[in-house]
Amino acid sequence: MTLETIVEIRTTFGSREAAEACASRLVECRVAACVQVDGPITSVYRWEGAVERAVEWRCSCKTAADRETACLDAISAGHEYRTPQLVVVRLVASAAYAEWVRECTAKP
Repeated sequence: MTLETIVEIRTTFGSREAAEACASRLVECRVAACVQVDGPITSVYRWEGAVERAVEWRCSCKTAADRETACLDAISAGHEYRTPQLVVVRLVASAAYAEWVRECTAKP
């Protein structure tokens, strides 16, 4: 089996509605081929000197390497958080899946 690299960008939102709205926007504007929304999850983090706890929904956005910056910009532009989590992970996928991701994210 041939394997190729794709990109997964992870972010979180404070509500399912916000996460799903972002997912739809990213797929509709072709900067992500697929966005999986899962949650609720519990996040524990330090913010402005205090340890905080929040319920969030995580988005895992699959995109092609050449659409990474556009996807990051689209997430940032519509994000509700002042400092959103934006984590980029390189993934190894089957050639067929990687091709599907490239097709879905190709500029029209």
